[in-house]
Amino acid sequence: MSEKVKLAFKEHPLNGTPKFSCPILILHGLFGSSKNWMSVADYLSEYSTVFSLDLRNHGDSPHSSDHTLHSMSADILGFLEDHSIPKAIVLGHSMGGLVAMTFALEHPEKVDTLIIQDIAPRDYPFDYDAELAVLGTDVSKYKNRQEIDQVTAPLLPNPFIRNFLLMNLERTESGYKWKLNVDGISSSRRMFQSQFPGNEKKYLGRVLFILGGSSEYFIEGDREISLSYFPNASFQTIPGGDHYIHFTKALEYQKILTGFLDSLPTS
Repeated sequence: MSEKVKLAFKEHPLNGTPKFSCPILILHGLFGSSKNWMSVADYLSEYSTVFSLDLRNHGDSPHSSDHTLHSMSADILGFLEDHSIPKAIVLGHSMGGLVAMTFALEHPEKVDTLIIQDIAPRDYPFDYDAELAVLGTDVSKYKNRQEIDQVTAPLLPNPFIRNFLLMNLERTESGYKWKLNVDGISSSRRMFQSQFPGNEKKYLGRVLFILGGSSEYFIEGDREISLSYFPNASFQTIPGGDHYIHFTKALEYQKILTGFLDSLPTS
């Protein structure tokens, strides 16, 4: 088993009267970071303290050659232990959702409530060659992000995803560098395959899946798979929503998320 990584994080202190005694953890997706979740963390801080984490090999967290759902789950456990947090509400998107589900199945006593965005507890192919081509670009000689955007556009024509990747740039004395551990992620192409345990493991707590109606990440049959692990799960779909509904359908997403939290008993 790999060593736990001490995760970097952004803390959003409670803003108002707490509804929950346990904090809320936010786990971002592949190629993301806590930076992508500032607005969501801000309104969630009205319920409790929010910790938006940088998963290993992402953001400001340390790099590791080991990049699996189980190693990232162990990092979450280490974070809770280091901060003396007995239990948390966990929100995870995409890869972060897979980590959140893995963590809930491995340590159900640590999860008060689970919220999963647009991902199912099953194997996924690693279809990110275009993204890795962008992240493999030597950006050390460029003077601004516009230049980097122009040179990487032929590699990844989608401007939304390209801009998402460029959020991982960090300025240096001479140009830029990627904060991501590109090599570590690129060599971990099986990170989304055969990672889930058999169905003998279940999480019996409260679970909400928030789904994009036009997303290809949650398809027919995934609801049945999800219920096999999370029998008390409920599902909310945003019509026309893609994989990034927390951003592209922000108002609808916020309404569903806060409505769900409002429905929970005060703890």
